[in-house]
Amino acid sequence: MNDKPTELRPSVVFSIDGRDYETRDRRQPAANLLRLAGVDQAHYDLGELRGHRPEPAHYADDQLVEIHPGARFVTIRQNADVA
Repeated sequence: MNDKPTELRPSVVFSIDGRDYETRDRRQPAANLLRLAGVDQAHYDLGELRGHRPEPAHYADDQLVEIHPGARFVTIRQNADVA
């Protein structure tokens, strides 16, 4: 059944920029994960490293992200000033 309260679901460990986090809510908007990592969603995007792909998969701020055990997310700066 999918109507279990969040508190009864087992927690899942994942990382953002190499730092481990734990949650029971396995579906969250990308913006929530950026806030959890302490970055401003106006300046950063969320990416997910999958397998051996060199480029992370990008998520829009309002896109729901499925968090799997051991998932590896990264923050991606939207614009960088060039001197």
